[in-house]
Amino acid sequence: MKGIRNVLFDLDGTLTDPAAGIVRCIQYSLETLGLRCPDAVELESYIGPPLRRTFGTLCQTSDVAYIERAVSLYRERFSTVGLFENAVYAGVPQMLADLRAASYRLFVATSKPKVYAERILRHFSLEGYFVEVCGSELDGRFEDKAELLLNLLERHGLAPRQTVMVGDRKEDVLAARRNALPSLGITYGYGSEEELLGAGADHLCRNPPEVVSQIIRMGTPGVRRPFLEKLYD
Repeated sequence: MKGIRNVLFDLDGTLTDPAAGIVRCIQYSLETLGLRCPDAVELESYIGPPLRRTFGTLCQTSDVAYIERAVSLYRERFSTVGLFENAVYAGVPQMLADLRAASYRLFVATSKPKVYAERILRHFSLEGYFVEVCGSELDGRFEDKAELLLNLLERHGLAPRQTVMVGDRKEDVLAARRNALPSLGITYGYGSEEELLGAGADHLCRNPPEVVSQIIRMGTPGVRRPFLEKLYD
């Protein structure tokens, strides 16, 4: 795992805390459909996995048309209000700035639709740190995180041995493993240590500075390595 040059970041639960917006939009969708709505704490457990899978579970159905209706209602609120009911985790801007200063290439790899991910990162002035913001399409393409990562790796010619995935849910870790990438599990997001380790995360990080520290240990490509090592020793 030496010689890491590329860092792929999940969005929800890793760079930003989207709980308020996601929970309220799920509630809006279920209430409009006339279905029982779990409490907010339970709904937070659905942050991370693909939205269609979430509604299949919550609506207890495999009916594609019904699930698409639930997704459409969710996005009706999310696209105008919900995506901004969000907050950047403390330390994230500094983490991104330090990694960029050390010549790492940074990418966002999220199951959230690319069009929404770009708006969120632009809203919080984070978009400029990334080579590309990669997300799913509104029709569901690339909701599977492993397929999203494979597409990203191929389009940018990234070597798996030089690339690490950073995320807070098992989907991030499992997608990394399917593409032969090392992974860092984030414990300040919505996945537990047990979930992340059970999926095979290589390391756990409790906060953004620990992400930088661990990536340094995995091999720093930039000329500013001594500077970063002094800061994060």
